[in-house]
Amino acid sequence: MKITFEKLPRNLEEMKTLPMAALRTPEESAALTVAALCAYPSDREACFAMLDYLRGPRPLSPMEKQFIGDRFMDGKDYIPRSYFEGATPENNYTPSQPLTLELSVNPAPMAEQGYCRIDVRSGGADSPRQITLRNKPSTGEWFLWEQMLLAGIRVPASQDPWA
Repeated sequence: MKITFEKLPRNLEEMKTLPMAALRTPEESAALTVAALCAYPSDREACFAMLDYLRGPRPLSPMEKQFIGDRFMDGKDYIPRSYFEGATPENNYTPSQPLTLELSVNPAPMAEQGYCRIDVRSGGADSPRQITLRNKPSTGEWFLWEQMLLAGIRVPASQDPWA
């Protein structure tokens, strides 16, 4: 499934205006997770507010916020951009416009019912990264349970001394 953004939300209020903010499918919730992480370099509190919204009744802990901050250390703000089509190390992870994500449901069975794992491809990694979502049956919403998006990827050409 492909999901396209004309522009990324900069804060929770902008995110809530998007139709996919209803969190009706795991793919839409996963796409919003990538979008929220893209906000971190310019406004970490806005990023955390969006992630808290996506996590529903289970907000980020201080340790989780620190973990996210650590992944952005040393100028690694390019990692979340790497998930958009057209973003590669060679073009310093500059995505094509409009911003498009390709998402697929991971076929491996989950240990518990009500969870879904979404694979997202990065232009800087050899294998897809996962986002796990949990369904809230009483509302039908899909909430962010875990994301594995901020692991290291190939450095952009502008930061690679061997390029």
